[in-house]
Amino acid sequence: MRPTDIPGRLDRIAREDGALGTFWQVDAAGALAVRPAQGALRGLAVGIKDNVDVAGLQATAGIAALRGRSAEADAPCVAALRRAGAVILGKLAMHEGALGATTDTPGFGRCINPLRAGYTPGGSSGGSAAAVAAGFVDLAVGTDTLGSVRIPAAYCGVVGLKPTAGLIGRSGVVPLSPTLDHLGTLARTPMLAAGGLEAMITEDLADPAFRPAPAGWRAVPEAPTDPAGLRVGLPQPVLDAAMEPAIRAAWMAAAAQLGRAGASVATIAVAAWDPTAARRASLLVIEAEAAALHPALIDDPRAASPGFRAALAYGRDAGSVRLARALFRLAEVRAGALRALDACDILLMPTAPQRAFPHGMAAPVDQADFTALANIGGQPAISIPWPAEDGGLPCSVQIVGRAYDEARLVGLAEALYALSRGSTGKGFPG
Repeated sequence: MRPTDIPGRLDRIAREDGALGTFWQVDAAGALAVRPAQGALRGLAVGIKDNVDVAGLQATAGIAALRGRSAEADAPCVAALRRAGAVILGKLAMHEGALGATTDTPGFGRCINPLRAGYTPGGSSGGSAAAVAAGFVDLAVGTDTLGSVRIPAAYCGVVGLKPTAGLIGRSGVVPLSPTLDHLGTLARTPMLAAGGLEAMITEDLADPAFRPAPAGWRAVPEAPTDPAGLRVGLPQPVLDAAMEPAIRAAWMAAAAQLGRAGASVATIAVAAWDPTAARRASLLVIEAEAAALHPALIDDPRAASPGFRAALAYGRDAGSVRLARALFRLAEVRAGALRALDACDILLMPTAPQRAFPHGMAAPVDQADFTALANIGGQPAISIPWPAEDGGLPCSVQIVGRAYDEARLVGLAEALYALSRGSTGKGFPG
């Protein structure tokens, strides 16, 4: 990969980002002063979500109480990116506390989808997706608790990659839900998202959930994955779910392309997975864990928005029996996902039930119904854009695989990239 014209990117951000709001802090002086290390990402422009620490830059997570907080040191994953040669341009917009999916954050501003004025980029990593889609950065780092990397990637027509749970340590990240939080990457191509993910892998003993990658693990495949002989499962609960017609058409088109390429495509059951019920149980766990982590925010009206404080208060007051039931449900869904992936090689489904929508419209409650499964199960998942048959905003499909199977997922995403262009002649947006 060629090094980025960093001065040129900074000039573009200065000229164009006022209309988009993707960056909350640009570190032009730091980016221009750095001499990139030799590595896989040498000279590439990278943006970091504002809940991930970058030394000397703000780290607010979009929470009023953290306004003015600056990080003393890089999060381990950010330090690893620098060692790989990345040039950090600054901190990116996000939804308040990483709990929401519009990136319209009280007191911090509204981020606009570069594909359509006035539309949301999704969230909570909305600034990360928008900065990639606008061409401000080559790679962005986000966090994904129920789909917060993949949903904005879907809305903005870029690629979002969430790794196996534990692969990337989360110290130096403002936490939301230790049970479900993951770091991830966003880029224009699956290979670049994978290269960024691979570069972020480093020992992080401060995160008790960190697990070293198995010997020989890679995120970057040597070549696109040949779909021939691959067992592709279409989850029955998703087939039964409501979704925008263009989304279903894109999903079926991707499945048909894989079938024509030699994959075996079939409906598959995912035991105990009711997408709506699982999402609700996950939200209760998130709210309870966030309340335990950030109790001081709940009763201080200056600390956070009323909506965010109400969510934490709901989690605090939910009661141990309700929380236990939610955890039981997630354990059942996790087991169902593992059994489904024993019966097939990958799961193929839409990323979200809808495409991007205007700011000011109530956020659909089902945004994370399809993405939550990979967080609950801890499996890797990649979302890739798919051209819409109606020629409108892009659709997106996601591939979920077995633990530590990132290279195969990325290789298959690269194969689908080629298949999507062949099926419509339109290719991916951007």
